Amino acid sequence: MISPDTIRTAIGVIGNGTALVLFLSPVPTFIRIWKKGSVEQYSPIPYVATLLNCMMWVLYGLPAVHPHSMLVITINGTGMAIQLTYVALFLLYSVGAARRKVVLLLAAEVGFVGAVAALVLSLAHTHERRSMVVGILCVLFGTGMYAAPLSVMKMVIQTKSVEYMPLFLSLASLVNGICWTAYALIRFDLYITIPNGLGVLFAVAQLVLYAIYYKSTQEIIEARKRKADQIAMTGVVVDGGKTNNQAGAGQY
Repeated sequence: MISPDTIRTAIGVIGNGTALVLFLSPVPTFIRIWKKGSVEQYSPIPYVATLLNCMMWVLYGLPAVHPHSMLVITINGTGMAIQLTYVALFLLYSVGAARRKVVLLLAAEVGFVGAVAALVLSLAHTHERRSMVVGILCVLFGTGMYAAPLSVMKMVIQTKSVEYMPLFLSLASLVNGICWTAYALIRFDLYITIPNGLGVLFAVAQLVLYAIYYKSTQEIIEARKRKADQIAMTGVVVDGGKTNNQAGAGQY
C-alpha cells in the first residue's frame, strides 16, 4: 500500500514541474519585449512579486527553519534565478520612472528578506517558531504573488482586451495552485495551503476574463492592423503623387 508520504512526495515533484512551467511561461512575453526593445504596457509587478515570494519560500524551506522541505527549496531556488533574469530584462528595456521603480522594489525586497532571515535565526530558537514567523510572511507574500495579476486584470476590464494577460501564464498558475494545494493538504501545512488555494481562485478569475474578452481583443487587434495598413497605403499614395508631380514639372 502506498503511504501518504509517498503520494505527497509524488505530488510535490509534479508541483515542482508545474511551478517550473509557471516560472518559464513569461518567456514568450520577454521574447516580444526583446524584439521590440520596449516593455510596452507590460507590468513588472508580477515578476517582482514572484521573486519576493520565491526568496521567502527558500528561507522557509531551510533546514534551520523548516526541516525536510527540499522540494520547496529546489523549485523556489530555481524560481529565484528565473525571476531575476526577467527583472534584469525589464530593467534593460524600461526607462525613466519605470526603471527606477523596479530598482527600488528590488533593493527593498533583498533588504527585507535579509533582515527577516537575520532576525528569525537569531531570535527564534525552535523550528516551530521559525516556521510560524516565516510561514506567516510566506502566506502574505504568496498571496501577493498570486494577487499581483489583479492590476493586469483591472487593465483588461478597462481596455476590454486580454492582449497583455498571457493565457499560458493563467493556465500554468491554475495547475500549479491545484498541485501545491493538494501537496499541502495530504500532510496539512497551513502556510502552503492558504496562498495556493487563493492562487487557484485568482487563476480561475483570469481565465473567466479571458473567455469574456477574447473576442473583443481580436477585434481590437484587427482594427489596429487595418489602421496601420491604411497609414502605410496613404504614405505610398503621397510618395507616388510627389514622384508624378516632379516628373510632370520636368517636362516643361
